[in-house]
Amino acid sequence: QVQLVESGGGLVQAGGSLRLSCVASGRTLRYYVMGWFRQAPGKEREFVAAISWGGGRTDFADSVKGRFTISRDNAKNTLYLQMNSLKPEDTAVYYCAAADRLWGGTPPRTTYEYDYWGQGTQVTVSS
Repeated sequence: QVQLVESGGGLVQAGGSLRLSCVASGRTLRYYVMGWFRQAPGKEREFVAAISWGGGRTDFADSVKGRFTISRDNAKNTLYLQMNSLKPEDTAVYYCAAADRLWGGTPPRTTYEYDYWGQGTQVTVSS
């Protein structure tokens, strides 16, 4: 079992930045593909970003490409999401997730490809 706990959310003005963290316990994250998803009120949970085991490969949703960066520190069992140039439409609860799988030819972008989830952290961007 893997337990994931996100932190770093909050209220920020448009154009600002936030850095989310996700700390894992129970097992090392070293062999898990890790991802970030978000869910706005009344909407489905959507993919934001993913990163391979060693961090060498990343994937981003078009809506955040160029603004968000995903990284990981396997020694600290921690996943990060650096969010810059935030927009009001980025407002959502952000979840980290772990997938017990290979990166493969297609990065995992759907919720059913992930095995473990955190409880989420709220990000609110004011205009």
